[in-house]
Amino acid sequence: MFPDAAPARQPGADEVLFLPLGGTGEIGMNLTLYGHDGAWLIVDLGITFGNDDFPRFDVMMADPTFIAVRRERLAGIVLTHAHEDHLGALPYLWKRLKCPVYATPFTAALARYKLARAGLERVPVQEVALDARFDAGPFSVEYIGVTHSIPEPNALLLRTAAGAVFHTGDWKLDDDPVVGRSYDAVRLRALRREPLLAMVCDSTNAVVPGHTGSESGLFAPLLELTEAAAGRVLVTSFASNIARLVTLARVAAAAGRRFGIVGQAMERMVAVARGTGYWPSDLPQLVDARHLGFLPPEEVFAVCTGSQGEPRSALARISAEQHRDLLLDPGDTVIFSSRVIPGNERSVRGVQQRLRALGVELVTDADAHIHVSGHPAADDLRRLYGWVQPPAVIPVHGTPRHLVANAAIAAECHVPRVRVVENGDLCRLGPEGPELLRRVATGRLTVAADGRLAPLPAADLAAMRAAAC
Repeated sequence: MFPDAAPARQPGADEVLFLPLGGTGEIGMNLTLYGHDGAWLIVDLGITFGNDDFPRFDVMMADPTFIAVRRERLAGIVLTHAHEDHLGALPYLWKRLKCPVYATPFTAALARYKLARAGLERVPVQEVALDARFDAGPFSVEYIGVTHSIPEPNALLLRTAAGAVFHTGDWKLDDDPVVGRSYDAVRLRALRREPLLAMVCDSTNAVVPGHTGSESGLFAPLLELTEAAAGRVLVTSFASNIARLVTLARVAAAAGRRFGIVGQAMERMVAVARGTGYWPSDLPQLVDARHLGFLPPEEVFAVCTGSQGEPRSALARISAEQHRDLLLDPGDTVIFSSRVIPGNERSVRGVQQRLRALGVELVTDADAHIHVSGHPAADDLRRLYGWVQPPAVIPVHGTPRHLVANAAIAAECHVPRVRVVENGDLCRLGPEGPELLRRVATGRLTVAADGRLAPLPAADLAAMRAAAC
């Protein structure tokens, strides 16, 4: 950790401060602070999971000490969308922050569910309409619709008396999304007329050339694979990707198979999608997971959790023949409609090896076009920079390699000022570009066996930072 030796001061009325505590120089656990006129605003409060290299830590999150000791000046927490790396820390950290939470309907529904499970039913989660504007202390916040791999992803325009910041959140440019609206191209182009100080931009796919494909392009290849399969078809994907689940339900119907979902996280996501209007009424009726094992194999099309090899997931238990509802036979097909998050390779490989030992046919994204990312590739970044024409760019949401790649693209697009920062870099956003003021203490918290939060040991923290590089 870094010593926070500089004397504390409050953000001035003539400045906007930017401080990432998590999610910059790494994948996951996003936590970004903006300061203005004596107040602070949190954008996102996420977690990350332990992986093959650090299996002792199931759940980790950014240490919020910097803002927790200043919580009397905290105007609120604004959530961009409902992925775990953007809202998953809310039930763990809210007691340290105790401020209003702002979110659009789908995200608010998931936030309330997570808080209720933690015994925090009375947390003030304020539901905000899509494209709405609202005030949080001295910040005027506008939600701007984008596309991603979950319903209601939002970018944010944060206006202050000292200027505005465009915070992209996670995004892609999908012209034909399966669920929800497309991105608001007109509003994004109009941002060049705003008094922007900086654009804070997602870097996750900056090293990937070309454009990120559309979610709608997966139906045909998935249907082809399903029609060629002889036995059961089991697909694993990210539980939060409602659009993928909708596509898979339509594939099952087109192939004349019965559709079921296996795994609590996925079942919960479908329930929230139903409650917020994101589960189309024309989809086939879900078969209860308990009944899938009684159907003829050629009629089964099931979707399950476990695409990252999580040891307690449905797919991990199925591969070990320990699942109570579903077993696989030789000749069945398992489709990995996902990408492997770096660090999970060994876990995924173990699950796949067990499936092959059962005589199961495996299909991954290396074999067929069965997955698209939710993040912008290099040409998508170029397109958005051309629309917004920001005076400055700060790359976030990625390892150092991703941040540097995004910075190079921004410079190529003639962005006047580009600054690569790290977690703990306190910057002033002004007409001359992001100015580094000082470093503040950062760290990670993990959930101990007794459920309490504990700081990550310094040696493990150093190893994780080295691995990210």
